[in-house]
Amino acid sequence: MPTRIRLRRMGRKKKAHYRVVVADGASPRDGRFVETLGYYKPLSHPARLVIDLDAVDSWMERGAQPSNTVRSLIRKARKGGDGIVAVGEPQRNVESEAESQEREGTKAEMLAEEAAARAAEA
Repeated sequence: MPTRIRLRRMGRKKKAHYRVVVADGASPRDGRFVETLGYYKPLSHPARLVIDLDAVDSWMERGAQPSNTVRSLIRKARKGGDGIVAVGEPQRNVESEAESQEREGTKAEMLAEEAAARAAEA
């Protein structure tokens, strides 16, 4: 079976939101998937769509077929959204990378202080 780019239902009853995923065509709607490409929240006003178009293009070059709904959402994302759907950018982990660098810096400072204290005691 070819791979498909489709929506995976998340959320609770009557409060659905969806993840845009790459999955094998034979797997169930909410079953196993290969990669998450973004999400779609139709109940927020305006509906929120965040999708990584570079990853979508990469998967489509490899032969993945988007479902009809995902094809429509991709078109809206490429146009920049419309009055019904607001398009956002996928968030990169820039903040978490900066925080981890700060933590590493403070760890190094603490280790240097401990080493200096040990040297002073000896």
